Amino acid sequence: MSWWFGRIRSTSKTLFTHRPTFRLTTTTTTTTTTSTSNSKGRNPFQWWPSYLLPISAASLMLQYQRDPSFSDSSHPNAQGVSIGGKGSTEYVVKGSHRIVPHELINDLKAICGDNMTMDYDERFLHGKPQNSFHKAVNIPDVVIFPRSEQEVSLVVKSCNAHKVPIVPYGGATSIEGHTLSPHGGVCIDMSLMKSVKALHVRDMDVVVEPGIGWMELNEYLEPYGLFFPLDPGPGATVGGMCATRCSGSLAVRYGTMRENVINLKVVLPNGDIVKTGSRARKSAAGYDLTRLVIGSEGTLGVITEVTLRLQKIPQYSVVARCNFPTVKDAADVAIATMLLGIQVSRVELLDEVQIKAINIANGSNLPETPTLLFEFVGTEAYSREQTLLVQKIVSEHNGSDFIFAEESEAKKELWKMRKEALWACFAMEPGFEAMITDVCVPLSRLAELISKSKEVLDASPLVCTVIAHAGDGNFHTVILFDPNKEDDRQEAEKLNNFMVQTALSMEGTCTGEHGVGTGKMKYLEQELGIENLRTMRSIKTALDPNNIMNPGKLIPPHVCF
Repeated sequence: MSWWFGRIRSTSKTLFTHRPTFRLTTTTTTTTTTSTSNSKGRNPFQWWPSYLLPISAASLMLQYQRDPSFSDSSHPNAQGVSIGGKGSTEYVVKGSHRIVPHELINDLKAICGDNMTMDYDERFLHGKPQNSFHKAVNIPDVVIFPRSEQEVSLVVKSCNAHKVPIVPYGGATSIEGHTLSPHGGVCIDMSLMKSVKALHVRDMDVVVEPGIGWMELNEYLEPYGLFFPLDPGPGATVGGMCATRCSGSLAVRYGTMRENVINLKVVLPNGDIVKTGSRARKSAAGYDLTRLVIGSEGTLGVITEVTLRLQKIPQYSVVARCNFPTVKDAADVAIATMLLGIQVSRVELLDEVQIKAINIANGSNLPETPTLLFEFVGTEAYSREQTLLVQKIVSEHNGSDFIFAEESEAKKELWKMRKEALWACFAMEPGFEAMITDVCVPLSRLAELISKSKEVLDASPLVCTVIAHAGDGNFHTVILFDPNKEDDRQEAEKLNNFMVQTALSMEGTCTGEHGVGTGKMKYLEQELGIENLRTMRSIKTALDPNNIMNPGKLIPPHVCF
């Protein structure tokens, strides 16, 4: 998910303002330090208003509907099509609800102490994804903030015994309804588990807890000359990045989360703690459980530890920008660049509507034409050489206004238009919501896909901008619509569906990096086939027979339990 999809969470109650706690394990290859903002053992919840903390088990009880089946297939919408099922255009996810047992509340209190809340505002905040227009009829009944892997294990074990749903919660930057709580239950907020447990500089890997943000991690790694190369939403946490198999603009050079995770520790639905592999860079030992969990979106377990592959901070970089008469010309240049084997670290495409939004938001005067942004890294000589090669390709594909920068401030200024893209869209249509598409196709089909999509987008009454990771065939459309007008939302859904169907016809995918959640379930059978989905269901059933782990996500409701 490209980083600009992360929207800043605003709430009257800021949960945590302290810096992340770094606890480094001493190893022969690790520089060991200790830094904490809680060095005196202060409970970060002691300053909360008293009404945020549970008073007694009885005070935590709510009134619910009767005992549910946790399959959404038994809850059709008014048209008789299940939410997320084939042909569904609904986005409010239905779910059944049951009383949270008195015994479970007592268990959670015993495990987490004051690190839990039933305050309505906090439950609502955790039940409504911050970057997604998707909604659910229910919100979590309890929000807990575990501090250790052992606490997570005990919580999951107790929830499983009582058959109460669990929704893991990270940075809340996902946009396909991944953190909705359609059946209520327990939301496990991992924000207190954000330590760096071990850094192995000579091995170029790091062991972290899931609640640490990738930007915080890179701040920590910078003095060692290392960085973690994925760049999704600015508020994204490592655990959520694993769960959604995210990537970002640097994926063209460094790959997605799948390629950058060495191993995981996961609490399974029965409370068992599993480590999925060793720290070796490759292994042929058994099933690849690491890759099974990456992209499982919290449906198979709760990630409690991640070992990440690191990269050296590039010695030198050059940023370039150029303009084109059409998006096809721009996409063709991106494809030609990749075919020549030029090792770009970023290739980003913005269409003329997106440039217009940037001009309106910033008062700038950029040419309102399709634009490509490149980043080249390596030695100074290599970076410049690659820049000149791309400049030649641009000139052969109707490109113009090729400029590049090598100084730090000048490079930041060129990238500024890309970093502010989403905010510019919202500034152009204040009060609107965004449906952000995520199709991806084989690289050779990208220009065709974008061209066909642009014809339909430009004919729509809605404002639609195109922003693409043009080096790996993945492009996004920000479709702005008035949330108070159902016709607007249906129009946005129609445009999204057109792009998905076009991508699938080109052997592409409905989601290159955002994941499935509830929003993309309806396309999975067409893309993957029913046999694939039944296999996924079998794995889910084997590991989570009570279907407590993030129920109603990923696996379509018509392939149910």
